[in-house]
Amino acid sequence: MQNDSPLSNLDINSMEELYQQYLKNPEAVDQSWRTFFMGFDLARQSSPNEQKRGGKKFEIDKEFKILSLIQGYRQRGHLFTRTNPVRSRRKYTPTLDIENFGLETSDLNSIFEAGSEVGLGPATLQQIITHLQETYCESVGVEYLYMRDPEVLGWLQKKMEGSRNRQEFSPEQRKHTFDHLKQAVGFESFIHKKFVGQKRFSLEGTETAIPALDAIIEKGAELGIAEFIIGMAHRGRLNVLANILQKPYENIFREFNGKEYEGDIALGDVKYHLGFENDIVTDSGKTIRLSLLPNPSHLEAVTPVTVGMSRSRIDSKYNGDVSKLAPIIIHGDAAIAGQGVVYEVVQMANLTGYRNGGTIHMVINNQVGFTTNYLEGRSSTYCTDVAKVTRSPVFHVNGDDVEALIYTVKIAMEFRQRYKSDVFIDILSYRKYGHNEGDEPRFTQPLLYKVIENHPNPRDIYAEKLIEQGIFSREQINERIEKFDNMLDEMLTKSKKDDKVYISNFLIEEYKPFKNPARANLFEPVDTTVPKERLLNVANMMLELPADKRFYRKALKIVDDRKQMLIDNKLDWAMCELLAYASLALDGYPVRLSGQDSQRGTFAHRHAVLVEEDTGEKYFLMNKIKPGQKHIHIFNAPLSEYGVLGFEYGYAMAMPNVLTIWESQFGDFNNVAQVIIDQYITSALEKWGLSNGLVLYLPHGYEGQGPEHSSARIERFIAQATKNNIQLLNLTTPSNLFHALRRQMLWPYRLPLIIFTPKSLLRHPLVNSTMEELSEGNFQAAIDDVQAEPQKVSTVVFTTGKLYYQLHEIREKELRTDVAIVRIEQLYPFPEQQAESIRARYSKATRVIWAQDEPENMGAWPYISRHFPQFGFEPVARPESASPAGGLMEQHNRRLNKIIDTIFQH
Repeated sequence: MQNDSPLSNLDINSMEELYQQYLKNPEAVDQSWRTFFMGFDLARQSSPNEQKRGGKKFEIDKEFKILSLIQGYRQRGHLFTRTNPVRSRRKYTPTLDIENFGLETSDLNSIFEAGSEVGLGPATLQQIITHLQETYCESVGVEYLYMRDPEVLGWLQKKMEGSRNRQEFSPEQRKHTFDHLKQAVGFESFIHKKFVGQKRFSLEGTETAIPALDAIIEKGAELGIAEFIIGMAHRGRLNVLANILQKPYENIFREFNGKEYEGDIALGDVKYHLGFENDIVTDSGKTIRLSLLPNPSHLEAVTPVTVGMSRSRIDSKYNGDVSKLAPIIIHGDAAIAGQGVVYEVVQMANLTGYRNGGTIHMVINNQVGFTTNYLEGRSSTYCTDVAKVTRSPVFHVNGDDVEALIYTVKIAMEFRQRYKSDVFIDILSYRKYGHNEGDEPRFTQPLLYKVIENHPNPRDIYAEKLIEQGIFSREQINERIEKFDNMLDEMLTKSKKDDKVYISNFLIEEYKPFKNPARANLFEPVDTTVPKERLLNVANMMLELPADKRFYRKALKIVDDRKQMLIDNKLDWAMCELLAYASLALDGYPVRLSGQDSQRGTFAHRHAVLVEEDTGEKYFLMNKIKPGQKHIHIFNAPLSEYGVLGFEYGYAMAMPNVLTIWESQFGDFNNVAQVIIDQYITSALEKWGLSNGLVLYLPHGYEGQGPEHSSARIERFIAQATKNNIQLLNLTTPSNLFHALRRQMLWPYRLPLIIFTPKSLLRHPLVNSTMEELSEGNFQAAIDDVQAEPQKVSTVVFTTGKLYYQLHEIREKELRTDVAIVRIEQLYPFPEQQAESIRARYSKATRVIWAQDEPENMGAWPYISRHFPQFGFEPVARPESASPAGGLMEQHNRRLNKIIDTIFQH
C-alpha cells in the first residue's frame, strides 16, 4: 500500500478497495493511513447518501483533507508554537495554513464529521482549527508521532486533545502555584542582593521549574511513587535544594560565608555541587523520599550515576517494582545536545541490566551554552532530539506559562507510570545573567539580553494574571512576597552564628554499618576463608548442568576441565573468581558484574553464562546453587564506558552490600570514562564524604599488542591515591583475587577497588591455586619469595603483575639463587611495613630493584620513587615514552629482554 497516493485522485470505489485491504492487515500501514481509514470509516457511516454516487469523484473529499490537516498539526504543530518567551521562532515551511491542505476560507463555517477525530464531534472547520491551535501551537508543542504503538499514540492524543483547555486550575491551585513561584523568584533575588558578586548559577529565567518539580512529585505520589532520585548540574541547584528538597535556608546561606567544614570532610566542594536527601510530605499527606545527587561541574556526568542509583534502589528496596521510584534528570539545553554520555544513557534505557521504568528528563533551555548561541551549539532542530533514539515523547513548553508547564509535567508523569518509558520536557526559557553572576552576557548576546533586561520574571507575570482573575489583590501579592523575604532575612541572621559548613551525609541509613576509611588501618586482617567442604559443594553444584539442555561442545569441555581442576586441586583464575561470587551469594551478598562481553569474558576465560545450542537461551551457572541464595547478575554491557561505569558507580553507591563490578574490555579503554574515575571514584570521599564499594576490572599487561591493548594506566590511578580513598591491586594468584573480592564485602569499609586483571595469566600453567589457599589463606598485599635463600641473595627485585612470571622463568632456567623476586600485590595502600620486613630478610643484598613492565614515567614507579625513598630502589623499566607501548612484537620483546638483562646482569 503506497503512502503517497493523493487523496484527491481517489474515487469512492478505490477508497473502498483500499479500506478492505486495511481491515485485513491494519498493522501494515503507518499512522497517517490509519488516521485516513478511521476517517473513511466515519464517513461511510455518516454520509450514506453521498457514497451512493459510485464511480464519481468522492463527495466527502474535504473530510479527508481536514483529517490530513489534523494529522499535520499532530506531526508538525510543534514547529509553529508560541513556546519561546524571549525570541521569535524560526520559520518553517510548509505552514499549517488551510490552503496547503486543499481547503479554502469558504470552508471555515461548514460543519464536518472530522471534528470527531479530535473529540469535538461534528464541528465547523474554524472550531477544529481553533482546537488544534490551542492543543498543539500555543504554549505547549509536542513530538510523538514517531512512536509506533497505536495504543500509546491514542492515549497521548486523548490526553492532549481532550483535556488541556478544559482542565481549569482552581483558585486554591493557583495560589499554591504562585507560592512556589514566590519562593523560586524570591530566593534568587534575595541571594543576589545579599551575596553580591558570588557565584550561584541561578535559576532566574526558568523559575517555573520549581512548581513543575513540585507538580511531578505530587502527581507521582498520587500514582504510587515513593521515591524520586534527582540528578542535575549546578544551574538552579540551590533553588531546588531549598524549595524542593527543603534543605534549610540557613545552611545554604552559611555555605556562602563558611570558613571551614564540620566533620570528616577533607576538602569539600562548592555549594552548588552538594547533594542532599530528605523525606518530604506531599499536599495529600504522603511521605516521599527525595535524593539530589552531588555532582561535579562536568555537565551530564551525574546522568548515568542517577539512573544507576535509581535501578539499584528499585532492585533493593522495591523488589524490582519500577512504579515505586522515578529518576529525574535536569539538563541544560547545550549539555543534553552536546554531551555524548546522554546518548549512552538513553541507549541503555530499555536494556535488561539497566532499565529503570523510565526517566523524566527536564531541560532548562536557556537557549545558550555559556556564551554560544543555540544555533552554533547543535545541528538538530531541538536540543532534545536524542529522545527519538528510544521514541520517547518530547514536550516543548513556554517557560513563562507556569500552568501549561504544570499541565504538561502531570501528563509526563502519568505517561512514565503507565508505559515505563522515558519522557522529555523542554522548558523554553532564558538565563537572566551570564554563565555565572559575574559574567557579562552582552559581549556575545547583545540583542537577546536587551529583551531579557526588560522581561518580567515568571512570578510577576503570573501575579498579574491572578490579579486580573480576582484571585489576589496587588496588596496581597506584595504582602506574600514581603513575608517570604522577611523569613529569608531571619534565616540569614541565624546562619551567621556559626561559620562552619556542614555537608550532609548522603545515604545515611545505608552507610551506618560502615566506617570512614580515611584514617583507618586497612591492613588489619579480615577472615575471608570459606570451609573446603562448602567450596567443593558450591563448585560441584555450579558445574552440574541440566540434562535436558544442550550446550556447545566446547562449552561442555570448559565445564569438564573445571571438574578436573577440582580433582587435581589446581584452580585457575576463572574458577577462583566464580567461587568468590558464589560464596558471597551464599553469605548473603548479591553480586552484579557488567561490562562488554562479561558473561563469557573478553578473553573467553569466565564462561559464567552458557548459551543453549537449540534455543539460544542463556543458562546462568551460579544462580541455582542453593534455594534462597542471593542473585548473581552478570550483564553484557553496551559498547559504552562512560555511561556504563557511571551507572555502576550509582548502583554500588545505593547498595553497599552488593558486590558491584564494572569490567573494561581492555583496561586501556577506561579513560573513555575518565570523568567518572576522576570526579567520583577517586575524589568523592574527599569532596562529599561519599563512600562507594565499586570494583573495577581493568585488564592490564604488556604482551606486544600495541599501545591500546597493554596498559590500564596504573600511573593515573596511583597519582590520585591518598588518605585511603581507593585500593589498587595487581594480582598474580587466583587465590588472592578470591580473598580480595570477599574482603571487599566482609570488612567494615566501602571504598573503590581497582584490580588490574591479567590477560595471558588467565591460562598460564603456574597461575593456579589450591582449595586450601581459599579455605585457609587470606589476602596477601605482598608475597615474599619462598624459594629464595636470604643469605645467598645479592639482588632483591620488587615487582608487580605478570612480569613476576617472566622473571621467575628466567631465574629457574638459569638456576639463579642470588636473585629474590618479591611481588607487591597491593599497590595502594602500599604495604610499606610488610615490604620493609621482607627487605630486611635479605640483609646481604646489594641491589634493590623496582621492576615494572611499563615505561619508567608510567606504572607505579613515579609514585613509589616519591613516597618510599628508604628502600633505595633502582628502577628497571621500559624507556620513558608518551605512548604506553610499541606496535611491533619484535620491539616489545627487545625492551622486555633489556629489563631482564638489566636485572640478571647478562
